[in-house]
Parts: sequence; structure tokens; C-alpha cells
Amino acid sequence: MALVTASMAGTVLQVLVAPGQTVEVGQDVVVLESMKMEVPVQADTSGVVVAVRVQPGDFVNEGDPLLDLE
Repeated sequence: MALVTASMAGTVLQVLVAPGQTVEVGQDVVVLESMKMEVPVQADTSGVVVAVRVQPGDFVNEGDPLLDLE
């Protein structure tokens, strides 16, 4: 199992994937807002989304898990 983690601290604006969805390396999966900028978070591995750990409005710190991929 692989984790997609937050690249920086910020607020989750959008979750672009759902459990059961297949993602590819480099695909945008979550959009964070940090310092009034929208920052897409990309999958660093391909796989199927097993769990989404965040929802819009959540605050995350750098390194916090966002998604589980299998």
C-alpha cells in the first residue's frame, strides 16, 4: 500500500478522486490552498484509491496522509 501525502501545510480545497478510482503517476488527486495559492498534489505512484483520508475544509500539515493507494 502507498500513501499520497501533503506536499505542504494548507487547507484542502478539492478532492479530485474517489475510492475505487485508478490513478496514474503525476495525476492531480487533491488541491490544497496555501498562502492564498492553489497547489495541486499529484500521485507519485500509480494505483487504485483505497481510502480518502481528507475532505474539503480540512487543514493538513506537510507530510500528512491524504490518500491510500493499492
